[in-house]
Amino acid sequence: MKTGFAGLGAMALCLAISQAPARAAVTQVTVLERTPFAGGRAFGTVGAYEKIRGRAVVSLDPDTPANATIVDLRRAPRDPHGRVTFTTDFLLLRPVKATQSTLLYEVNNRGGIGILGQLDGHSPAHNDPTTLADAGDGFLMRHGFSLLWSAWTWDVAPPSPGDRPLVLSPPVATEDGRTITGKVENEFTVLQPAAVTNFAGLHGLTYPPAVADDPEAVLTERARPDDPRRPVARSRWRFAAPKDGGPVQEIALDGGFKPGVLYEVSYTAQNPYVVGVGLAGIRDLMAWFRDHPLEGAAPPKRSLIFGISQSGRVISTMLLNGLNLDEQGRPVFDAAFIHVPGAGKGGFNYRFAQPTRHFSLLEEHDYPADTFPFTTTTERDPVTGQTGSLLDHARTADGRAPKLLFVNTSTEFWNRSAGLLETTPDGTADVTPDKDTRLYFLAGSQHYVGRSHERAPYLNCVSTTDHYLAMRAMLLGLERWVKDGTPPPASNYPRVADGTLISVEDYRAVFPKGLSLTPPETNLKPPRLDLGPRFASQGIADTIPPTHGTPFNTLVPRPDADGNDLAGVRQVELRVPLGTHTGWNERSPEVGFAWATARFDGSFQPFARTEAERRADHDPRPSLEARYGSRDAYVAKVRAAANEVATAGFLLPEDMDRVVSEQTGLYDRIQGHAPGDTSCEYLFAQ
Repeated sequence: MKTGFAGLGAMALCLAISQAPARAAVTQVTVLERTPFAGGRAFGTVGAYEKIRGRAVVSLDPDTPANATIVDLRRAPRDPHGRVTFTTDFLLLRPVKATQSTLLYEVNNRGGIGILGQLDGHSPAHNDPTTLADAGDGFLMRHGFSLLWSAWTWDVAPPSPGDRPLVLSPPVATEDGRTITGKVENEFTVLQPAAVTNFAGLHGLTYPPAVADDPEAVLTERARPDDPRRPVARSRWRFAAPKDGGPVQEIALDGGFKPGVLYEVSYTAQNPYVVGVGLAGIRDLMAWFRDHPLEGAAPPKRSLIFGISQSGRVISTMLLNGLNLDEQGRPVFDAAFIHVPGAGKGGFNYRFAQPTRHFSLLEEHDYPADTFPFTTTTERDPVTGQTGSLLDHARTADGRAPKLLFVNTSTEFWNRSAGLLETTPDGTADVTPDKDTRLYFLAGSQHYVGRSHERAPYLNCVSTTDHYLAMRAMLLGLERWVKDGTPPPASNYPRVADGTLISVEDYRAVFPKGLSLTPPETNLKPPRLDLGPRFASQGIADTIPPTHGTPFNTLVPRPDADGNDLAGVRQVELRVPLGTHTGWNERSPEVGFAWATARFDGSFQPFARTEAERRADHDPRPSLEARYGSRDAYVAKVRAAANEVATAGFLLPEDMDRVVSEQTGLYDRIQGHAPGDTSCEYLFAQ
């Protein structure tokens, strides 16, 4: 431990822990670093912030019902008290004033901080928020949040020099002290020909073979996920020796790997991590902060949890497994902001789990992610006869569940089964969400705000709809809901009943013709997976690869006459459009799989500037000239639309001028962009 006032804090921590309940899961908290944040600069009336890095020791009782859902916990090594113990590093940014602020825990994504980049507008250098620049525009600080992150996952690729990802080292399961082995599969593709490639997940790691260059390992190839696997002769390929002495993560093939092929390597691995302790670590660290003062500051009055994409699916998995309740059955967070998760959970709690893997339209259909149940009220699976809801194990003894925001963009309806949050598994009817759940659809947006200045590896320029501003308003609305009971706007999601949630076939039929945008032939319809008889009850997969059963039926948002999504939260970009924004983008032929879509990116095609240009290009959409007449008229409409969105609760007054400025800038750049220029540079301010 560092000396100085950090050492005084450690004594306070020891005192706090000694007063904690006997079954408290966090048994020790050590402050490793305490420094001013952003040079001590004040953020509005909240004042200065400080940064605290620390380490918590988590001690889990394998025999308590609260931990029964953690796969292989009983097989983990135990301390002399019969508990499973591990450590998790944490990072805290909080106001220096010892006030009882709102604690906002972000589930980090693959070890990295995401919320600062999306809500404050700047991702911290080296994943280590330190400077004033790392605060972006200071939104979260100006509103007084205490921001907490901790390590929860193991499969994070080695960092770049200087980076500080949050990575967990979970315990390894054994069978009465004997090594556990099991079959694992790793699916991968390449964007260009390659003699050697990584076979682990997206920016991740995977379990290496138990035997060096395992002679029994199998490499297969196929064109589509459901095509038969074609084995590649074992003499043609080999596991590549790691360059840095780490685990084997690369594979070499004589003749090289080619785009347009789904490759899969399967083999016997050993020493499975007890991956689910990462979720318990989040639970127990949040419980500790809920109950204990830290370095002179009282516990927070309220606690929120936030997750983007994979991290949002972590929260859904915690709810499904009841890991939002501590070992005494008390809630560890009051509310959750679950951003762009689709309807999925993830590989966060089964034997040989690979957390970075998840379903998309093209890749990774064999990893359990989009699993029943999906909705927050009871639904029935007509294929299996199962009934249930996401919140069946998430409620307290008196029936309380946390307040939830599920927020998805258009891309999640195409690539992440987002419709299943609101429909029956066969897509034939709507399912009303729980009274304390809100479902929001950010129409015309893609998984993250588009930032690519090039079309490659896709055919179209990305969608630039800025839904991060809507997220700011939603977060403050969620805090008010917890703080004083003021409900946020009603759910705003496409529905079967009113025809705004439709099949891909119907979407293709009504999407405007004559554009350079061609709708995909399908969206993701995740299969029901059979991983063997022990998977449902014990989290152990005996069937690898799994058997694919009947897919869930997923639907997509209906487009309007311009090709923009008709329902949902229509931000200024869709209320006063400059073009067509979609949640899908087509893959370039050079990277293969032309039938599939980009995993995270949407598309944007501007309207013609004038009616003459529109007629020359046979564009069915009215031109900017016909819609707005002049720049001044356009700006007036944008300002009026911004007022409408703010009144609806999806834009803050402090962000209205920014919206007007951003959209006016894009209008000007479109007016200066020659139709024959295929570059995407004009989308972005220089």
